[in-house]
Amino acid sequence: MSKGDEADPKGLIAEAYRIDGISAGECRTIFLDWALSVPGNADVPALIERLLARHGVPGHPMTEVLADGRAAGAQPRRRGGARGRRS
Repeated sequence: MSKGDEADPKGLIAEAYRIDGISAGECRTIFLDWALSVPGNADVPALIERLLARHGVPGHPMTEVLADGRAAGAQPRRRGGARGRRS
C-alpha cells in the first residue's frame, strides 16, 4: 500500500507493521497520529476494518490497537478553538 490511500493517508499503519519489535505504546501513538490524519467526515470504523483486513497479523501490537479502536468506535473529533469553549 502506498501513501495517499484513503484508509492510511500517510502510510503510518503500513509502516508500523514493518517495524521489528514495535511496542504497543508506540502503536497507540501511531494510531493517534493516523486518526488525526483521516478526514473529519471519514467512516473511521470502516477504515479500521479495511486496515485490519489488509494488515491484521495475529499477535502484532498494531493489530491489537486497531481492534481496540474498532471496539471503542474510534471517531476523532476536534474540540479546540472557540467552538470547543462554547460547548
